[in-house]
This record gives sequence, C-alpha cells and structure tokens, in this order.
Amino acid sequence: QVQLVESGGGLVQPGGSLRLSCAASGSIFSINAMGWYRQAPGKERELVAAITSGGSANYADSVKGRFTISRDNAKNTVYLQMNSLKPEDTAVYYCNAAVKPRYNDLYSIYWGQGTQVTVSS
Repeated sequence: QVQLVESGGGLVQPGGSLRLSCAASGSIFSINAMGWYRQAPGKERELVAAITSGGSANYADSVKGRFTISRDNAKNTVYLQMNSLKPEDTAVYYCNAAVKPRYNDLYSIYWGQGTQVTVSS
C-alpha cells in the first residue's frame, strides 16, 4: 500500500505565506509526477501545480509567480510554497503522485487526505 500524508495547512492572513508538505510512504519502487490540487466549497477540484521526477514544473495561471512546487526525491516528498496568499486561495489542498509500487507494476495515481488552507483577515 502507498500512503500520501499532507501537512502544513492552516489559517493565514491575506498576503501571508504557508508551506505545504506531502510525504509518500509504503511500497514504493519509483514515483513519476507529483502534484497539488485544490477544491473550494461548491467548486470542482483543480490543478494548482505539478512537477516531474526531473524537476520540471507547471502551474495554474492563478498561482503563477506566487506559488512554487518542489520535491525531494530521496524523501519521496513534494512541497508547495505559497506566498502572497489571497482569500480566493482558500480551499482544501490535496497532493497526488504517480507511483510504481513494485518493479513490474504500472504507475497508479494516489491521493492524500487533504489539508485545509484558509486565507482570511
């Protein structure tokens, strides 16, 4: 089994910063892409940022220049540094990863349980 556990969410004032972490554990042979998604109340889940195993990243237009995704392959961990936060960034943030549990497995997508980020004064 593969588990993804997020941490780092919370309440922050507009203009503030938060850093989210997501650690993958369990049966892991390799991890390909990792990413962060978010879902606000009444809205669909949307991609925030994603990063390949080689470090290439892409971002949603709404967070470009404010958020930075990074990963530590040795720790099977992906991070999301969020700066200049806005009230519209309020959502539950989920990480996901494409994981190959064993050498002869195919890659499968795994999700974390989500962490709440609230931006409010």
